[in-house]
Amino acid sequence: MANTEIPVKINIKTTIDEQETVELIVFGRFYQKENASFLQYEEVLEEGTVKTIIKLGINEMLILRSGAVKMRLPFQLEKEQRGSYELPFGVFETATLAKKMAYHFENKAGFIDLLYEFSLQGEQAGSYHLQINFQEEKY
Repeated sequence: MANTEIPVKINIKTTIDEQETVELIVFGRFYQKENASFLQYEEVLEEGTVKTIIKLGINEMLILRSGAVKMRLPFQLEKEQRGSYELPFGVFETATLAKKMAYHFENKAGFIDLLYEFSLQGEQAGSYHLQINFQEEKY
């Protein structure tokens, strides 16, 4: 499946500190390139449109957001990783510590399960559980 791009329907569920849950359904694209897989989608927020790319590697993940929100969050299991969160009034340093990372893709469907501790400017900002299910969307 070299560079074959498939349109996908994506269900995103984010749980923060096991209390607040945000669910979102969007449409995007999934593709594989070299040694990584990519899930790409856009969401419309009050601030504007945000383009998200999730890069899925062997032992690492990377979430890149651009547009109204600019963010770079790298993940490696049990290793603190530094990233950034850019707001109109400045760039903040982030840190992630992945507690669980799982990714599976088969038969044009897949899931991502990511549990991590998130810090902003050195302050603990919560425990995040990101669960994404996606499958080919036939038009």
